Amino acid sequence: MNQVRRLKPRCSILGLPPLKFQVSVQEDKEVHEKRSHSHAHGTGDEEKIMTRKQKADQLKSNEGKESPKKPKVEADNDQHNGKATTEVAKEFEEFCKSVREHLSVAQMREILEANGQDSSGSDASVVIKCLDMLFYGPLEKCQICNGDLEFDGNRYSCKGTYSEWSSCVYKTRSPARKQEPLKLPDSVLNSPVAELVKQYEDPKLRPHRYVGVTDKPFLGMMISLMGRLSRTHQYWKTKIEKHGGTVSNSVVGVTCLVASPAERERGGSSKLVEAMERGVRVVSEAWLLDSIEKQEAQPLEAYDIVTDLAIDGKGIPWDKQVPEEHAIESLSAELKLYGKRGVYKDTRLQEQGGQIFEEDGILYNCVFSLCDQGGAINEYCIMQLVKVPDSNLHLYYKKGRVGDDPNAEERLEEWKDVDGAVKEFVRLFEEVTGNEFEPWEREKKFQKKPLKFYPIDIDDGVDVRCGGLGLRQLGVAAAHCKLEPMVANFMKVLCSQEIYKYALMEMDLDAPDLPMGMLSNVHLKRCEEVLQDFIEKVKSMKESGPKAEAVWSDFSQRWFTLMHSSRPFIFRDYQELADHAAASFECVRDIVVASHMIGHMGDDTLDDPLSDRYKKIGCSLSPLDKDSEDYKMILNYVEKTYEPVKLADIEYGISVENIFNVETKEGPSFDEVEKLPNKRLLWCGTRSSNLLRHLHKGFLPASCSLPVPGYMFGKGIVCSDAAAEAARYGFTAVDRPEGFLVLAVFSQGEEIVELKNPPEDTKPLEEKKVCVKGLGRKKPDESEYIDWKDDIKVPCGSLIPSEHQDSPLEYNEYTVYDPRQVSMRFLVGVKFEEKDTVMDAQD
Repeated sequence: MNQVRRLKPRCSILGLPPLKFQVSVQEDKEVHEKRSHSHAHGTGDEEKIMTRKQKADQLKSNEGKESPKKPKVEADNDQHNGKATTEVAKEFEEFCKSVREHLSVAQMREILEANGQDSSGSDASVVIKCLDMLFYGPLEKCQICNGDLEFDGNRYSCKGTYSEWSSCVYKTRSPARKQEPLKLPDSVLNSPVAELVKQYEDPKLRPHRYVGVTDKPFLGMMISLMGRLSRTHQYWKTKIEKHGGTVSNSVVGVTCLVASPAERERGGSSKLVEAMERGVRVVSEAWLLDSIEKQEAQPLEAYDIVTDLAIDGKGIPWDKQVPEEHAIESLSAELKLYGKRGVYKDTRLQEQGGQIFEEDGILYNCVFSLCDQGGAINEYCIMQLVKVPDSNLHLYYKKGRVGDDPNAEERLEEWKDVDGAVKEFVRLFEEVTGNEFEPWEREKKFQKKPLKFYPIDIDDGVDVRCGGLGLRQLGVAAAHCKLEPMVANFMKVLCSQEIYKYALMEMDLDAPDLPMGMLSNVHLKRCEEVLQDFIEKVKSMKESGPKAEAVWSDFSQRWFTLMHSSRPFIFRDYQELADHAAASFECVRDIVVASHMIGHMGDDTLDDPLSDRYKKIGCSLSPLDKDSEDYKMILNYVEKTYEPVKLADIEYGISVENIFNVETKEGPSFDEVEKLPNKRLLWCGTRSSNLLRHLHKGFLPASCSLPVPGYMFGKGIVCSDAAAEAARYGFTAVDRPEGFLVLAVFSQGEEIVELKNPPEDTKPLEEKKVCVKGLGRKKPDESEYIDWKDDIKVPCGSLIPSEHQDSPLEYNEYTVYDPRQVSMRFLVGVKFEEKDTVMDAQD
């Protein structure tokens, strides 16, 4: 699809039939929520754009509506082998106490091995696994990947590997257990607790473990308290111990330090300073309250109160920050790596004239990504060899999470021996990826290994977030531009860093450590193939339930390894796939084109760089006279087919700022399309960040076929007869009110197929190159249509209900598969404003 689809919140309600399953693994759901302001397709209600805060609030109120609801637990009424749940929990507690006193960790490992259970891990995890097995029985293997299950304090999680791309994310509260007697080593049979353990040998006599309200969120945790809290330390000590944890007076070896935010204002005590020096998280009391209330330990990063005092910055990964804070950090962050020849900013070697070392045609600069949600890993890695003039070679290595520089693993080494530095670089590459370096660099041969990084192939150029004009440079560039003033202002928008930063931030592809705007064609092609292969797989998938969830989880981890996200999540349905995979891919692809076209503008603002880039784009833009008939026709078309967007109780209307006549060198000319049959003037939606590629390269078909609006009819170019539909793509955030709508001359050809539901297979439509008209629930009033340029129909009628109220489409969609049938004609600059403040565009 030529237009860049809006990025809807993942909690949107779809008008299409849902998949047969819903993924239940939705960790940190609120934190993952998207910042872009969007609509939900296919609802009969009025569409809404939400602020970040409102989306978070809605998410809380909707929590549980999409994923299976957790049953309410009446602990005292549940009976297991004649015992109430609370009785069983008390019995287990006493059992654990006795066994811990008389059995060593070595004996417990021996017991696990004798019963075919995993005996690896820390002493603490071995104790937990052994006690669980002795009391409740040996666990069966994971039903998805045949891995080992392990109790994490809230549920049983699989520790196995699903594929080379992903760990298994299967979780359950009631795992299957082996119905066979326990095998006890002689050392246990001769111990003081032999008779106690034997009581649970018979599977029929074992209690059933119900993981519900009796869960202990602090199980295995050691917590330290300091300062004046809202409750006494003794109160919290009792609460923490009741919920499975222990309390320590020291900060050595603890999980976290709980303190009042007032401590930071007072400068902190020696205990707080020691915690910061040791890298111990210092969290507010709210962490204890929320963890107990939600019966699950909450992410420490979200409750941190002091790490922003650290010299290196806040030190909280962006996926653990609230969306507002993440957005502010993202937009203010400086890109640290702009492309294949870019020296990573944190090395400070670029200030000394450092350049990426090149030998035998190979640039020693590698970027890697790893997203493994089963292992809670979402990291990037940077490796560079940098040559500094009149100095030795430097090897730089960094590994960490986006936004968490203080905790990143980082080193910068100076090497006198070039061969030694190269060998160390190659060794590190193999250690990080499990692959050889040269086959990757020369032939792009690579085999992903479990829990190993995958290289992000970056191109030789400058990411537009670095090469585009900054806010201070825009005025200077425009002042020296020889273009017509309105065209110069338009070019100022296209060549600014801002629109591209916003786009990548809204898609969560905004890591300042990775040049996502300078990916190579090889990498983009790989992403496209992975997406298309998965869609084909899921459409023919016979599995359901947890096995189907695992397939989606595997793709999600694969996707966010290839397209490194600051907030990865697990895809749950086709709509999310469209909004956060297909649309994101298409947007990044277009931004890469913009990066190559814009290059590095910062150093030549006095040499009229805007005119230079205008020539490179290869199109002609000329402002329409506001008194012209074409201008009035377009204003009427906007007025009749636009519907206000709602944000809370506020309606957002649209005002037309300016209109450009467009002639592009790429794609068919207006004269060529004018000769074709059944022509209409239709709307195309686009982000500002995608416009440069449209003007330079013409429209491209959608990257995939999905049974949702925008992708419903396959890999085609999609337009609409409603400005309201196109406006959805241009209006992504209230704090970005300016946007653009495109009007294109669209030939439907000789054969037109009308559909209101997605076909099972879109390939016949694509091969026949027919035109598909998707019938929406609203349509323009045909009695108000006009003809333009003799035989080009302009469907500028008022929007009225159609006879297709059961359609998943709100407005009509037109899809063609031959780019030669669509020619961009007008570019309409618009501004979204509160409806009461929108001025009449004709005044």
